[in-house]
Amino acid sequence: MKKDNSNALFETTPVPRAFLTLTIPVVLSKIVSLIYNMADTFFIARTGNADLVAGVSICAPVFLLMVSLGDLFGLGGSSVMSRLFGQQKDEEGKRVSGFTFYGAIVTGIIVAAVMLLFRNPILRMLGAEGSVLKYAGEYYVWIALGAPFIILTLIPTNQLRTEGLANTAMAGSIVGSIVNIILDPVFIFGLGMGAAGAAIATVFGNVATDIVFAVCIHKKSRKLTIDPRMAKVDLATVAAVLAIGLPSSLNNLMNSLGTALLNRNLVPYGADKVAAMGIASKVNMLVAMIMIAFAFGAQALIGYNYSSGNKVRLREILKFDLLVQMAIAFVGGGILMVSAPWMIRMFMDDPVIVEAGTLMLRRLLIGLPFIGIFLICSTVFMSIGKPMPTLILSLSRQGIVFAVVLLLLSATMGYEGVVIAQPAADFLSALLGVVLLKACKAGL
Repeated sequence: MKKDNSNALFETTPVPRAFLTLTIPVVLSKIVSLIYNMADTFFIARTGNADLVAGVSICAPVFLLMVSLGDLFGLGGSSVMSRLFGQQKDEEGKRVSGFTFYGAIVTGIIVAAVMLLFRNPILRMLGAEGSVLKYAGEYYVWIALGAPFIILTLIPTNQLRTEGLANTAMAGSIVGSIVNIILDPVFIFGLGMGAAGAAIATVFGNVATDIVFAVCIHKKSRKLTIDPRMAKVDLATVAAVLAIGLPSSLNNLMNSLGTALLNRNLVPYGADKVAAMGIASKVNMLVAMIMIAFAFGAQALIGYNYSSGNKVRLREILKFDLLVQMAIAFVGGGILMVSAPWMIRMFMDDPVIVEAGTLMLRRLLIGLPFIGIFLICSTVFMSIGKPMPTLILSLSRQGIVFAVVLLLLSATMGYEGVVIAQPAADFLSALLGVVLLKACKAGL
């Protein structure tokens, strides 16, 4: 069978160039997304209402839950597709793209229904109490209604890169983020909708992204599809998608649960501490999300070369990946470490929140190098189709490892223990990832 010339990017292009070709568009789209997240946090914080900021922060796990369900199909599907494309099985890969596209829509509708039905119990479980409950409820309802659109964005975002269309994936993400940024002040202040306005802007931004992706897949892609007739796959393929998708999904689900657990442990110290952590976490993501973008942007490259048997090239890719991750962690983390008070004050000029947020941000930044190592290990296992180590790592960093560390440190060190729990969990999770990677080194 004659190979598609587009495969040269995966097979013969020098590793640094191939790596950056696939990852830079992902990074740029993440930067725009970060600008949106920062703008979203900025506009919410500009209300000067700590209870409102805390209410929105408490709902963060809900959004992360939707991301985790999107990754169930997005990352699981892209892992299977990149390996199929590496074996020149383009038709089978196209069917996987159709199945995951419509699977995400159906899942989103179910999630929206369940979240609206159990609204109050879920909000209380997240730690929403008193005046914070009112603002959390306003945000929650609109995010729940937007579940199908939010979950769907994760499918093309991940899968377009398997065809080398990283720029197209970037375009869709950028359009959605711009729409969100424009609508935030309109709904929050112009229409006086506060927390609800922030949620509505987020949903509209995701709708815009979905529309762009659907049009691009229809007009530009030769290996992906939105044709419902191409959504039928056999049970073996479904199992292959879920084998990687479920652990990947659990990773974000653990992020959601970890955030909820962290917030619940901060609630006794006051709403200002919850608000401060919400702001510090967003600032920390300035660097962490760029690291994530580089890691996941390389997934298709890793999966393709593993499947095609090019182990020498695969090792070159992993070495370059590690170099990039460490450079970002130390340079980016160092800049934020120095500018921490100014960054927190930019969002909310409250002395109590600035002091607490600065401490929290500096503690979070300590974990960045370990996050980089953890990300490489996670994406390798996802890319090469190793479900068990993928599952173990998915349950670790903000799941079991984080929960145990948070329990121990909060019991022994109180507030300071809660603040340092995440970087401690980052270190232990990175160590676990390296051990697992060495255990399967023969397979690489």
